[in-house]
Amino acid sequence: MGTPPDHPLGTTPPPAQALTRPRKLVPGDRVALVAPGGPIDPDRLDAGCAILRSWGLEPVVAPHVLDVHPRAGYLAGTDRDRAADLQQAWLDPSIAAVLCARGGFGAQLVCDLLDWDAMRAAGPKLLIGFSDISALHEHVAIRLGVASLYGPMGAAASFVDDPATREHLRRTLFEPATVTTLTGPEAGPLCPGRAHGITAGGCASVLAAERGTHGARQSFAGSILLLEDVNEHPYRLDRILSQLTRSGALDGVRGVALGSWEGCGAPGRIRNVMLERLGPLGVPILWELGFGHGRSTLTVPLGLPAVLDADAGTLTLDLPALAD
Repeated sequence: MGTPPDHPLGTTPPPAQALTRPRKLVPGDRVALVAPGGPIDPDRLDAGCAILRSWGLEPVVAPHVLDVHPRAGYLAGTDRDRAADLQQAWLDPSIAAVLCARGGFGAQLVCDLLDWDAMRAAGPKLLIGFSDISALHEHVAIRLGVASLYGPMGAAASFVDDPATREHLRRTLFEPATVTTLTGPEAGPLCPGRAHGITAGGCASVLAAERGTHGARQSFAGSILLLEDVNEHPYRLDRILSQLTRSGALDGVRGVALGSWEGCGAPGRIRNVMLERLGPLGVPILWELGFGHGRSTLTVPLGLPAVLDADAGTLTLDLPALAD
């Protein structure tokens, strides 16, 4: 689907390129836990750290993770403190990965407070998280050129409570060659077909909110676009997808992999919204790959070449998510 001549963003940019893969983890690695968004449940954080230790990792809890903003109680501390924790972890050469403790609104607010030049100079590092962390995934991809993992977080219910979620993340971190084909029990074609592109995307409402902001990508051209969300009524999903399509963000998308829509209403109504707004793209669309806000969730790499086979219900990476 090409960009119209009068489109405000001009001509369609070149297709997405594969990003630099951080290395896989090994026992003994130090993993920083940060809270770029909402406040953290201390008990869940302790449970998440215990799981990481059982994998042979050393969790390092950033100084402000358990803070609560003095005026905006839905934030884990001030914007500057949350940004400082993330930047310090990224610049610390002893830290192998940065694992977000949870999502919740707030990640967008730290993006413009980070020293991206210094972070780029520090070299590739692994970022893990989902939901509101989609904003950070986008900036890590665009500003640093580094692939990341859209996956469970250290103090999230899916990570702490669901063994399948934990195991898929563990294998992705330590044995990435064993999890190059992703699928879910409900995965199947919404629109049939097969496509090849670079994985990108995340939480639909966050991606729509990023449109027009400083440093945000203009287009997902050349991408296998991942979309999921939580607690958005069908009419709000319609508005979100309309914003993405009308802005030109989806021009040139190769395929779409849909994840969970927890709390968004009846699946049939959600499918109808997806067909109405995404069907005109004329690309393969896979329904319910199994990532996102569900009680059990896959870890999906962002920034890597992959084949989407909607008929088979699979997303297959060209290469492992992390480098040896």
